[in-house]
Amino acid sequence: MSDHSKPKGGARSSARLAAVQALYQIEANNQKSVVVIQEFIDHRLGQNIDDCQFANADTDFFTDIVTGTEKRSDEIDKLIGDTLSDGWSLSRIESVARAALRAGTYEIIARPDVPTKVIINEYVDVTKAFFDDSTPGFVNGVLDRIVKSNR
Repeated sequence: MSDHSKPKGGARSSARLAAVQALYQIEANNQKSVVVIQEFIDHRLGQNIDDCQFANADTDFFTDIVTGTEKRSDEIDKLIGDTLSDGWSLSRIESVARAALRAGTYEIIARPDVPTKVIINEYVDVTKAFFDDSTPGFVNGVLDRIVKSNR
């Protein structure tokens, strides 16, 4: 089996990537989360994208991240905002990176069953899928500060 035909990532890794994309779509298009979640479950998760078959996502985990992030958005945004340097606000962060920070923060505060090292590494990897600059390091730093003050 060639590298291109092997499933990429596990079910939770795929769920995290999809959750970041869904959160981005919800914010960018001002859509309802229930509609976006169902669209992802019905048409995107586990699909062949750019000639790579991605592992099926853990749909319950995906749904928990998206709905939990939305339900606790005020708390999450405050936690992220509290870690930013003076002169920075959440609105200055690129929207996909903001979605990754929100999803990662949700897992930190709501999913004690997931080790913090796993959460940080996974969202840094998700961010690397979209950015080849210093953004993954920024996400790493923010999530690390949130872990230190919340776990």
